[in-house]
Amino acid sequence: MRTSPALRAAALAATVTVLLPLSGCANGGDKDAADRSTSPPRAANAATGSPSGLAAQKLTWKKCPAPSQAQGGGNAPSPLPGGAAWECASMKAPLDYAKPDGDTIELALVRARAINEKKRIGSLIFNFGGPGGSGVATLPAFGTQYDKLRARYDLVSFDPRGVGNSDGVECETDKQLDARYQEDGTPDDAAEEKAFVKDTKEYAAACEKRSGEQLPYVGTTNAARDMDLMRQVLGDDRLHYFGISYGTELGGVYAHLFPKNVGRAVLDAVVDPTEDAEQSSLGQAKGFQLALDNFAKDCADRGDACKLPGSDRKEIEQGIVDLLDRLEKKPVRGIGSRKLTQTQATTGIAAALYSKETWPLLEQGVDEADGGNGSLLLALADSLNGRSEDGRYDNSAAAYTAISCADSRERFTLEQTKAKLPAFREASPVFGDYLGWGLMGCTDWPAKGTWKTPDVSAPGSAPVLVIGNTGDPATPYAGAKAMAEELGEGVGVEMTYKGQGHGAYNSGDACVQKAVGGYLLDGRVPAAGTVCG
Repeated sequence: MRTSPALRAAALAATVTVLLPLSGCANGGDKDAADRSTSPPRAANAATGSPSGLAAQKLTWKKCPAPSQAQGGGNAPSPLPGGAAWECASMKAPLDYAKPDGDTIELALVRARAINEKKRIGSLIFNFGGPGGSGVATLPAFGTQYDKLRARYDLVSFDPRGVGNSDGVECETDKQLDARYQEDGTPDDAAEEKAFVKDTKEYAAACEKRSGEQLPYVGTTNAARDMDLMRQVLGDDRLHYFGISYGTELGGVYAHLFPKNVGRAVLDAVVDPTEDAEQSSLGQAKGFQLALDNFAKDCADRGDACKLPGSDRKEIEQGIVDLLDRLEKKPVRGIGSRKLTQTQATTGIAAALYSKETWPLLEQGVDEADGGNGSLLLALADSLNGRSEDGRYDNSAAAYTAISCADSRERFTLEQTKAKLPAFREASPVFGDYLGWGLMGCTDWPAKGTWKTPDVSAPGSAPVLVIGNTGDPATPYAGAKAMAEELGEGVGVEMTYKGQGHGAYNSGDACVQKAVGGYLLDGRVPAAGTVCG
């Protein structure tokens, strides 16, 4: 998590999909072909034969500096086992692929060279999710977890357009963000609703003022085109890809746009491409509630060793609901001058549910907040909101909103949102209200969205391994089956991991890692329906 090295590590290991910024806007999909996003021939061809000659550009790789604040800050990446150094470069890409000879942007890249050059397959490009996560910062932080794959691949990641050092979207100042995150994200009366709507409008206006020219161009379709340009610049005939969380949606869109260019691809912690914004948010409410159920049951099963009051799952969860109700009326001491509010506590609880390894932090944080000390839950919330200990924010939340709103064309009014809240509350007494109100994140956005759902159909593509985790809170398990089906027969190969937390490969499960390694390294596609865990 970003607040301390230990918390930052937990968040990155979980490959966090930013869940609960007040400006959040979820992506999803349905099966209506009229709502599919397709690329005009000129735009699609721009990445494969641009008159600007960008596909022929040569990258200058240098020793990586410390991540910028936009990327999350921290220290320069440490060498990999054996002393291999991380290298960084920047790649030019068209701002607008419909105008390939027009303005360009610089995309930040990172790589570690393959161990066995003689048996090198090519580059393996990673996207760790978000949207809004810095791949340049994340891949080195967890590169050792992928070191087996480095046997035959250059490990490569990047900051997608609008993220980190790739012309990162800017919205509000650090001081404004501190005030924003102290606001109530679940209004209960007319006055709070008015403040919520005002806050949403002001945030969108700030984004337009500071980054308005790039907002129409930061969506997933352009990021997919960037990856195909990257493939060419790196010298690969096919794109070998590892997408996690939102990175699975990006991978699916790439496969749709460039099916013949897909090499060996793995999608882990899968976004459901058949859900629209409302369905996606509702699915997350159910997913995080399921994760909370599992956490509470685990706590109850430990009896007196559990710090939280209650003899069973329901009693422990009711204690959490009661705590949040009290925080709504009276926030408790947090960090410095900042209080732990109901909204920040909900965000902190969600952050800790991304990985089973952080369940002890959740237990401790709830226990301490119940006693009047909200510092740990606030630190967990900071990790998800991108706030460092020094009070500075990365650009992950701003990028999340910008990319989500560039993708989704749905814009919810106050009245529409309020009408949908009962279904969200039924899905989760803890997360329902917050995710329901999050539907308004794109309401006043200055740029239009592209689709109601993304098209990920990819006839003619090489097989794509799709892994779903039965206990995943952020990308519920059903999304894997939907993605495999939408990719198409003979393309999507579904696999199941019976576990907890967000994603499967980084759980350390030997069965999952063997299947993924077998495909990426040796080309052995697991049997559809394989179950691990």
